[in-house]
Amino acid sequence: MDKRESTFGALKVLPPWEWPPHAAETLIEILQDPKRPTADRITAAELAGELPTKEDEISLALLNVVAGESQPAELRARAAISLGPVLEETDSEGFDEVYSEPPITRETFDQIKQTLRKVYSDQKAPKEVRRRALEASVRAHEDWHTDAIRAAAFSVDEDWKLTAAFCMRWVRGFDQQILMMIESKNPLIHREAVTAAGTWELDAAWPHVAALVESTKTEKQLLLAAIAAAGSIRPTEAHDVLDHLADSRDTEIAEAVEEALMMADLGDEDEDEDEEVDEDDEEES
Repeated sequence: MDKRESTFGALKVLPPWEWPPHAAETLIEILQDPKRPTADRITAAELAGELPTKEDEISLALLNVVAGESQPAELRARAAISLGPVLEETDSEGFDEVYSEPPITRETFDQIKQTLRKVYSDQKAPKEVRRRALEASVRAHEDWHTDAIRAAAFSVDEDWKLTAAFCMRWVRGFDQQILMMIESKNPLIHREAVTAAGTWELDAAWPHVAALVESTKTEKQLLLAAIAAAGSIRPTEAHDVLDHLADSRDTEIAEAVEEALMMADLGDEDEDEDEEVDEDDEEES
């Protein structure tokens, strides 16, 4: 087994923080090798999205796959998904901070955004590729996303509705659509809508979210989403609905409750500080 194959095998079993320094180089080689089985290249694309240190070279390698019309659709879709984290991190860091440096250059950042928009807009591209291009691109929000999400939300296609529900956690302005989607019979759409409601602290969703947490029939992944949302939507009431799950035998659920309550307590502190500021302002006036 050569060094590249040995490294690729290690990347599939080791956590990202234990990957060797040449991990990105290995993944790029596999991504760009048309003779490799598609399954290997899809795995390489997935692992590329988990690289602790994201750089221009690996980002551009993924982007070339997304843009490659002759590439397998499943590979293009997976490569698009893996570009989401670097877009979000770069957008968050910005290019004007003195003490922080984004993971990729502005040129690469702009190129990724432009290419993903072009792929999404290509009606001849496979639906899965277009969906994933939109889902990745919203992590660096631009004005065109609002119309794209709205079109997906009102599509008769359940897959596009699912994409819309996912995107709504990244883009503001869809409160009414989120409230409609949390009533969806599609479990995937339902879960994404609950997550979006938590992201935007959508108070009108509280009765639905609380009911999910309190029900013993809620499917686990939906329950995890509802737990997180409960801590965000009403921090002051989160303990009342979550405490009964704190000692769950399922460690994933117990950990989700612990994290949600921690975030809820932080939210309470922020609210108290805001109230103190308001009181001070009133006294001064």
